[in-house]
Amino acid sequence: MNQRRAGILLHPTSLPSHTFDDAEQWLDFLALSGITVWQMLPLGVPQDGLCPYQCNSAFATNPALLKEIPALDESDPGFAVFHDSQRFWLDDYALFVLLKNRFGQKPWYQWPDAYKFRDSAALDEFRHSHPQQLQLIRWEQYQLYAAWQKIRRHAAKSGIALFGDIPIFVAHDSADVWVWPELFLLDENGMPTVVTGVPPDYFAETGQRWGNPHYDWERMQQDGFKWWLQRLQHHFEWFDLVRIDHFRGLVAVWEIDAQCETAIEGFWLETPGEELLTALQQQMGDLPLVAEDLGVITDEVIALKQQFHLPGMAVLQFSFDHFDDNPHKPRNILPCTVSYTGTHDNDTTLGWYRSLEENEQKHVLEVLGIDTESQVVDAMITAALDSRANLAVIPLQDCLSLDSEARMNTPGTIENNWLWAFTWKQLDIPAVSRKIYTRLEESNRIVT
Repeated sequence: MNQRRAGILLHPTSLPSHTFDDAEQWLDFLALSGITVWQMLPLGVPQDGLCPYQCNSAFATNPALLKEIPALDESDPGFAVFHDSQRFWLDDYALFVLLKNRFGQKPWYQWPDAYKFRDSAALDEFRHSHPQQLQLIRWEQYQLYAAWQKIRRHAAKSGIALFGDIPIFVAHDSADVWVWPELFLLDENGMPTVVTGVPPDYFAETGQRWGNPHYDWERMQQDGFKWWLQRLQHHFEWFDLVRIDHFRGLVAVWEIDAQCETAIEGFWLETPGEELLTALQQQMGDLPLVAEDLGVITDEVIALKQQFHLPGMAVLQFSFDHFDDNPHKPRNILPCTVSYTGTHDNDTTLGWYRSLEENEQKHVLEVLGIDTESQVVDAMITAALDSRANLAVIPLQDCLSLDSEARMNTPGTIENNWLWAFTWKQLDIPAVSRKIYTRLEESNRIVT
């Protein structure tokens, strides 16, 4: 993050195969284009709706990212090494998956008490009666890991950093909450006493009630944030750089009574983010993290980000207001920032522009110094690349000037999200890569 470079945002499910299978071909395109960062969304096992921010585990990888899982080979020496190093989450995750299958995919807190509350005799009996099925789930995770390490080596050889994403909260119906209930604010039946969300604002008059359980930060602090450190260390086995979603939650979180149907009656509760990041820094040294600091951000959040030298984010689609101090305006973007035209939660730049009122469109054209809609996407990409941000990331949809049909996610909706994928024909590699490379040269973002 200390030199000017450029990245492209694309989730692996948006590759033509929707899997890791053509990731190396994608990396070759990035290298040809002068791109040195590939950013993606979380790779976890999504729950209903395919959302990668609500997953069955904070550690497991989505099996759908491999087209084909090779037959189990217990003599594979790498499998034994993988199992030993990942045993702290892998064995319980395999149990979790198999038990969900046994109980018709019901959430763990609706299982019979012996399994719900992890009775050791019941779990031992289940393990002993299903050894092969459990081993197959471990093998599946090993194959995903091995496939990704091959991709990671290809990326490193091509000079490309892999940029991952970590949701700050975990799903209630996850292996993590089932295995470590003491780390979460739950009642005696395993149900959250308070849930996550954000308070009412300009965009949502009742706020947003996400529904994840809150961490018991006091309990986590007692063992030096062991679970968090394992989680982050695990991510750094996969990625060179990791974005922490909802970073402001490391300063304070919005706690909502679990009985409240909206986020209105919540309150801010301080969290020990400084202590957590200090513990991580002691373990790792420099922290290869990016803070997702979008929305209303307090001075305390800015101070925490600066204390640990973490870059934040600037999104150009948010820059067209009349406030001079708007941090998303190109002139206000600092080097320790990742600049974007838009993110996975935004419409594509072309779709965004077309959704604006006529007077707003006119204002955008004036600010960008252009005359027509046909120039908007290129002008926005140029503004992101020309900014002082050390890293500029462009969604592939914008590189291809696609409209709203290529949007990845619309927050607050559950249909038609997380589905978009490009085709190799769309990419037209020689022409598109030449255009990108030229633009990176002009913005001094070619890394030599």
